[in-house]
Amino acid sequence: MKREEEEEEDDTVCLDESFFINDNYQLTTFTFGSQILQLLCLQSASTDFDLTGQLVWPGATLLNDYLSKNAEMLQGCSIIELGSGVGVTGILCGRFCRKVLLTDHNEEVLKILKKNIELHASSENSNCCAGLIAEKLEWGNSDQLNQILQRHPGGFDLILGADICFQQSSIPLLFDSVKQLLSIRGKGQSKFILAYVSRAKVMDAMVISEAILHELQINEVVGTRSVVGNLEGVIFEITPQ
Repeated sequence: MKREEEEEEDDTVCLDESFFINDNYQLTTFTFGSQILQLLCLQSASTDFDLTGQLVWPGATLLNDYLSKNAEMLQGCSIIELGSGVGVTGILCGRFCRKVLLTDHNEEVLKILKKNIELHASSENSNCCAGLIAEKLEWGNSDQLNQILQRHPGGFDLILGADICFQQSSIPLLFDSVKQLLSIRGKGQSKFILAYVSRAKVMDAMVISEAILHELQINEVVGTRSVVGNLEGVIFEITPQ
């Protein structure tokens, strides 16, 4: 009996965490209005839920289409993007803004994000007018956010987020960070633009309720509700009450 237990123990396979990481990135071309971007990304989702930032989701397409049609709102702005993933939105904004800070909480995602920033910066046709910076930020982590705000004490004109509401537990933390960022400038001086894609009714209601609980005003941008990737998406503007 003891020998059988030993044999069972010998059969146990311990997998390194790298086994679950898919880094088969492909250079992919994206077109938003007159803007053409080439970025490294996955073509399908990783097996690890925490690595959703390795590919471009429908919400990012929705937000980039909206921003490319309203590029005047970006001119000369400073921007922080929450949940940047591979950087498709932040890098697009870099063509119009004076400063863009791209953030993500996952170290593996930050690696590909930084590679894409380097790729864009070295491109002969980058048309870049903003410094693109990538930093780690976990929503609800006041220490990390305070460190960012120490380096950017004036705050940001715009806060951007696209397709970042996947888990119910993350939504209150998202709005904790959004409220802190919006409070730096005060009412009317900054806003959060969220490209939201509906995947569950409970999530739809939670996004609205959390904004209200955080004393934020949330408004649907007229004309932005559309179907993206067989799902319904919409742009919200969120400001202090």
